[in-house]
Amino acid sequence: MKSFIISNLNSIFKPRGYIFFGWWIVVISSLIQFLGNLLWVQAFGVYAVIFQSEFGWSMTIISGAFALIKIVSGLLGPLQGWLVDKYGPRLILTFGLVIFGLGFLILSQIQTLLSFYIIIFVMSLGLSLGGHQTFMVSIVHWFNQHRAKAVALAQSGPAVCGLCVPIIAFGIEYQGWRFMSFISGLILIFLGIPLVQWVKHKPEDIEEKVDGVFNFSKNSVVTSNEKIENFLTLNESLKTSAFWLISLGHAISLLSVSAVVVHLIPHLTLVLGLGLTTASIIYSTVGIFQLLGLLVGGYLGDRFDKRWICIFCMFSNGMGILLLAYAEELSIIFLFCILHGLAFGIRIPQIVSLRAEYFGIKSYGKILGFSSLIVMFGFLGGPMICGLLFDLYGNYSTAFFVISIITILGGLCFILTKEPDGII
Repeated sequence: MKSFIISNLNSIFKPRGYIFFGWWIVVISSLIQFLGNLLWVQAFGVYAVIFQSEFGWSMTIISGAFALIKIVSGLLGPLQGWLVDKYGPRLILTFGLVIFGLGFLILSQIQTLLSFYIIIFVMSLGLSLGGHQTFMVSIVHWFNQHRAKAVALAQSGPAVCGLCVPIIAFGIEYQGWRFMSFISGLILIFLGIPLVQWVKHKPEDIEEKVDGVFNFSKNSVVTSNEKIENFLTLNESLKTSAFWLISLGHAISLLSVSAVVVHLIPHLTLVLGLGLTTASIIYSTVGIFQLLGLLVGGYLGDRFDKRWICIFCMFSNGMGILLLAYAEELSIIFLFCILHGLAFGIRIPQIVSLRAEYFGIKSYGKILGFSSLIVMFGFLGGPMICGLLFDLYGNYSTAFFVISIITILGGLCFILTKEPDGII
């Protein structure tokens, strides 16, 4: 059994006797996304509590700033997809991390709401260019048979960073948010930028082959067991119902995710009366189960119908949020963390891989970019709905109830999705 497992792992990670270079890109993607998500996206709930206390801004205003992150990403998506397809991911990642890092340095000096929103806009540009979408274009080119596994491992960084949010909370409580912001900028610039110089766009760039199975050379022969993929152009993809349904389903799935990122810690502190560090520790358990979900999702996605996995995840996610809406005991809150984390983690590699499976990889950057125009509404909708309803009712019960129902109904998008004709 042990030799079988080792042999199987070697066939995945060392198909030619050494670690396939595509897996190093996965590792770099995971590390960079870990930094970006830990220092800003996942830590935003901690910053939100501090900003409300120090500046007196409402949760609606603060939620609007978080929504701006995804608005920028969505509007930038089509241009970003074109740039990555044309110039490759390395240049775009480098430019993005420079902007993101400098944004943190400037954030540490802000005093007014206007300056806060301006620098959030700048940081959002950097986060988008130097993050998930750019890396996914590279990864789908490097993997086919193990694509879901690769996406899952690449996204393990953001999942793990949820476990580290208490460190950010501790640093902000005892060193101040301005100090943490400044240090975050330095980390991105001096650690992130050197790492992304190793990212390659396609296997052919270094005479490799997808999944590392065959050498790439002028004399190489395409064997009968190689999967031949047809490619849809962006315009062809836009004419399919699958493009719109997957995009809408993705948007709705992020409704609950963004709501939890921004409002779980405020809910635990402002409504349930827990301390900031305690609340961040509870929040980190979402990351534990998200990581577990990613590992399970990577395995399942390469073996079973990704659509039905997504449907199951939407239902589980919605039920978890429904529990959170009326939870008063820690045991129920932890049950929410389990359901939400697992569903979120399992779903991530399915949606990324489903696009590549249905539309091919030749125009993947452009397709993903245009899809982000729709997806952004889900990401910004979650925080805004919760912020508005919290300011109106003084609690999150109604907000989380609304989010849960929309999430469950969002499963219909994947039920109705059908594979476009002509794609193998």
